[in-house]
Amino acid sequence: AAILLAAGQSRRMGAFKPLLPFGDKTVIESCLDYLQQGGIETIVVVLGHGADQVREKLNSRSVLFAVNPDPNSEMGASIAAGVRALPESCEATLIALVDHPAVPPTVVSTLIENWQQGSRLIVPTWNGRGGHPVLVDLSFKPELLNLDATGGLRALFDAHQTAVARVPVESPYIAPDMDTWDGYLI
Repeated sequence: AAILLAAGQSRRMGAFKPLLPFGDKTVIESCLDYLQQGGIETIVVVLGHGADQVREKLNSRSVLFAVNPDPNSEMGASIAAGVRALPESCEATLIALVDHPAVPPTVVSTLIENWQQGSRLIVPTWNGRGGHPVLVDLSFKPELLNLDATGGLRALFDAHQTAVARVPVESPYIAPDMDTWDGYLI
């Protein structure tokens, strides 16, 4: 499964990122495509700001929705909302950000393969720099539901450094956030 975080207000961008054009699709559709093509079966899209617009855009897609009612909250609140919406049968989840639409499906399949080989917290890296999506084994579910507001996922990974696998991938698109127009690639 994957949790796609799309609840933010896109303040730094000044335009609603999930519905911006990206090639012949929108940013959020591109994210859903790379997740599904990489081997993800269940996707929970976490909405907040612009929730109705995103639901309408994705009405023909087979995805689950969760809502973070506070668009000013930290990312941990959105992650917890997504985790609560995952089917009970899930054993691991990718946590993906809507502002990384150019990630190739091979990154997802590489993370899944590493999890199947026993890794429990997986960060893709490009030239030594970590990026997204990350994979979290759901043995960490209680911690995902209670992430520290200031430390977030980073604090979880820091607290369990011996369980973290940093996996090199062949994509620079795991690292840059699309927070400004300079980071927006069409």
